Amino acid sequence: MSETIFEKIIKKEIPAYVVYEDDVVLAFLDISQVTPGHTLVLPKKHVADIFDYDGDLAATVFSRIPKIARAIRTFDPAIKGLNILCNNGALAYQSVFHSHIHLIPRYTEDDSFGLKWADNSADYTPEQYEAIAAKIAEKIEED
Repeated sequence: MSETIFEKIIKKEIPAYVVYEDDVVLAFLDISQVTPGHTLVLPKKHVADIFDYDGDLAATVFSRIPKIARAIRTFDPAIKGLNILCNNGALAYQSVFHSHIHLIPRYTEDDSFGLKWADNSADYTPEQYEAIAAKIAEKIEED
């Protein structure tokens, strides 16, 4: 595994605009600043994506998000909402393969961030929904 830019930031080899840090989690401004206050939250321990977390690490990392999100929201009264986004794998637009969660403040409908997806519900029968749900539930029980 080659070292990612995030490992270098964690080791203080590359500077970052840190907003929060403890023994397990580091949060800093995303250099792209999709909107002002766009922050990345990541575990200091290397995990490539959400599939690599164990329950303890996930609980620790994700428990920090509300505190950081509230701080982002209150730093600018113009913030009207916040997207929480975690891309996992290249197909899902993950570009740095050290797990990280984007906290993207939303100011207006016209800011430079957007998400959209199609409503494909007409393509599924209740039986198909049941089959998909059952397969996922079975895998949860196996994990």
